[in-house]
This record gives sequence, C-alpha cells and structure tokens, in this order.
Amino acid sequence: MSAMHRKLLWLESQNFQGWACSDCAWVFKPKGPLVGETIAEMTMHYEDQRDREFSSHVCAEHPRLTKKTY
Repeated sequence: MSAMHRKLLWLESQNFQGWACSDCAWVFKPKGPLVGETIAEMTMHYEDQRDREFSSHVCAEHPRLTKKTY
C-alpha cells in the first residue's frame, strides 16, 4: 500500500494509547512538553508536530512484527 492510502489512527490498548499509522508500526511520540500560552496553542503545536511526523515517516522503517506460523 502506498503512503497515500495510510491513515493516522487513534489506538488504545493495555500498553499504548495514542496516534499510529494504519500501515506500519509507527507511533507518534511527542518530543518534550506541550508549548503555548493557551490550551488552543498547545493543541495546535501538538497537532502540527504529529501531522508533520506522520507525513514524513517511511513505513518501511517501521515494519510490523508478525507471528511466525510453523
């Protein structure tokens, strides 16, 4: 599947809650604390960082782990 078909998904599990790629094992890990003078500014900076990182990640560098079947 090409990068044009991948989607940013919200995932919740026992070990993870956050944004991830629909096509690979990439997950968004914010760098540092939220910045901004208001909640709206903090949200905007968070979403900008998330969207930039999602757009620029290469799925081949984040392969999903698969179970081997014998």
